[in-house]
Amino acid sequence: MADSDRIYNAPAGLKSKVWRKFGFYMKDGLLDKSVAICKECKAALKYTGSTTNLNTHLVRRHGETSDEEASTASAKTRQDTDIQEFFQPKLSHNSARAMVITASIARFIVKDLRPYSVVENEGFRDMIKTLEPRYTIPSRQHFTDKCVPELYNKVKNEVKEQLFNTERVAITTDAWTSCATDSYVTITAHHISPDWELRSHVLQTRVFNESHTGKNIGALLKEACTDWNIAHKEPALVTDNARNMIAAGVEAEMTPHLSCFAHTLNLASQKAFQVDTAARLLGKVRKVVGFLHRNIKGAEILREKQQQLTLPSHKLIQDVSTRWNSSHDMLERFLEQQPAVFATLMSRELRKGEEVNSLNEKDICNAEDIVRLMAPVKVVTTILCEDEMPTVSMIAPLRAKLKKHFEAADEDTPLITEMKKAFKNDFEKRYTHLEDLLYTASAIDPRFKTLPFLSDDDAERIFISISAEATALLNKVNDEPLCKKRKSAALDQLFGETFEARAAARSSREKASEEVMRYRERNPLPLTDNPLQWWKAQVDLPLLSSLAKKYLCIPATSVASERVFSTAGDIVSAQRSVLRHDHVDQLIFLKKNLDKHKHT
Repeated sequence: MADSDRIYNAPAGLKSKVWRKFGFYMKDGLLDKSVAICKECKAALKYTGSTTNLNTHLVRRHGETSDEEASTASAKTRQDTDIQEFFQPKLSHNSARAMVITASIARFIVKDLRPYSVVENEGFRDMIKTLEPRYTIPSRQHFTDKCVPELYNKVKNEVKEQLFNTERVAITTDAWTSCATDSYVTITAHHISPDWELRSHVLQTRVFNESHTGKNIGALLKEACTDWNIAHKEPALVTDNARNMIAAGVEAEMTPHLSCFAHTLNLASQKAFQVDTAARLLGKVRKVVGFLHRNIKGAEILREKQQQLTLPSHKLIQDVSTRWNSSHDMLERFLEQQPAVFATLMSRELRKGEEVNSLNEKDICNAEDIVRLMAPVKVVTTILCEDEMPTVSMIAPLRAKLKKHFEAADEDTPLITEMKKAFKNDFEKRYTHLEDLLYTASAIDPRFKTLPFLSDDDAERIFISISAEATALLNKVNDEPLCKKRKSAALDQLFGETFEARAAARSSREKASEEVMRYRERNPLPLTDNPLQWWKAQVDLPLLSSLAKKYLCIPATSVASERVFSTAGDIVSAQRSVLRHDHVDQLIFLKKNLDKHKHT
């Protein structure tokens, strides 16, 4: 709209209700108040200070209620309200009923990601008035400055208490950018509760305007651990494979520091898809899919061909180059719809259809081979993303399964041979310095404790290491001194402490070894069962139970932090792009944690 056609609102000094429907044009940089412009029909009416002709226009042309009628109705409404308030006095803001409603509105705002301005919306206010006419909704500022911060502090203290009572905490972190181009870093914590429930909390989402160097992110992680009182919980760290995140783990002195397994799979899969033949094939398929997405007539013909060929009425999938699984899904869907797609492109009704299709029979065979090759990776990715909390114990068996799948075979085509090599070269260089930790985590998970992916000697070595760790744990938590000073004979004074210390050490080793033996003798847990609930019932394995809490709280991926992005997008939307940074932190924290504390 040109500026000359824009209708500007009347100045605030003009109080009549007609100015809701009328405004002025701008002339020479100033409002032209000699002519009022109707916002409904753009009619221009002369204005000399009286609104009578403007009000008449609204009544005759737009069916509006006149000021006089509105005044009478308003007076009647006020009278009815006065009578109602006489018999039903307003609730005091600090009455129990009013406080419950106010708290409920605050929870509604944070759980449903509503803007604070919702309390000023006419429909919302009407609804509250219908439900409780005696209640007066507090101001928007009351919720931003008092209700939500108080709720945040309450839940934060509850989360702190949970983290304090746990044996170990694992941290995941990731960075994202809002629609207002503000950079944030989100930190999540994971732990196993005393009743053996795996819990996850978003700790903080802080604006991060500094350079995203490993040193700066590491300092932020250290600060978060101090703020949340978890520095003494031996926090493990899980991030993506970016160099700055690797450096951040070193700076924050967090061990172990694991790379997100889902991100690792994505990197290796991307390498496989970058093989020349595969990349060219993806380009050809993208061209066809993009053409049918953009061409309305082509999409219509495709639906007709699907019905004629009794194929599923599925839409073609356009991949995202940074997500390998979307490329796999694109190929898989294209193969499913191949007869309908080719019939559509050859249709006389569709111009340039045949020009778009450059795929030949060899390409179709290659596409089928690629989908078959990458299918297990897709299954693993689905497991990691759909599992409520995939733990580090899953990495070693999944990694072993994929390494075996990508071994070269005589029947492989040149394309598959090349893709397998590209995948393996990237995949096998990951986790090399953490293999024993991954094997230990799997051994302590009753689903994988037989360690079928290791040789007998390596499996035995891992359990010897677990026994040694359990022994060290017993010595550490034992509050009683290993030897007591006492009055005794000269021989006892000379050698007593030495022999007692050795006996105590031998006793600790024996207890740990006995526990490991009892654990190994028990049947493995079915893959579909919950390992934490299994450990909850093993009251005769206290040392290994403690180690299970230490290892099984570490997630296999940093997906928990990445899932915050979608929540953040709902909070920092285009309509709320000026939301204060501390409000962003509070709202995301409460959205992710409040439901876990609703009964506390």
